[in-house]
Amino acid sequence: MNPTATQIRELRAENLRHGLSLREIPFSEWPAVVLGTKAIAVWRSRQYLVQVFEEQAGMIRLSVNRTDWDERAKRFRDDISWDALQRLKAQAGYADRVAVEVYPPDRLIVNVANMRHLWILPVGSERLPFVWRGGNT
Repeated sequence: MNPTATQIRELRAENLRHGLSLREIPFSEWPAVVLGTKAIAVWRSRQYLVQVFEEQAGMIRLSVNRTDWDERAKRFRDDISWDALQRLKAQAGYADRVAVEVYPPDRLIVNVANMRHLWILPVGSERLPFVWRGGNT
């Protein structure tokens, strides 16, 4: 994707129409790139787009990207902090669920867009041995 100057201006204007917190987008307003996928919800704020996908084994995937275009890098801005991901997970309705981010072996990397993926684990996953418990590991 290499948007025109007009598309970048339109994106920035669209960003200003949204608040700082996520708001669920009605299906009739979903971005075209989401239609025809396994998405079950789309959330949007001024800075972020969060797409929610139902995956196998009772998991949910949140695909998160910024809505700001970095003209020098020719891609959507990155730098999504841990705090932002935690806040977005909560705003999308998964505050009470464990989420993980996966870093695959090099041979399995798929990097076609500047986005982050949080895998929301099934209820009860807070008992997994790698989940921190308020300072008690």
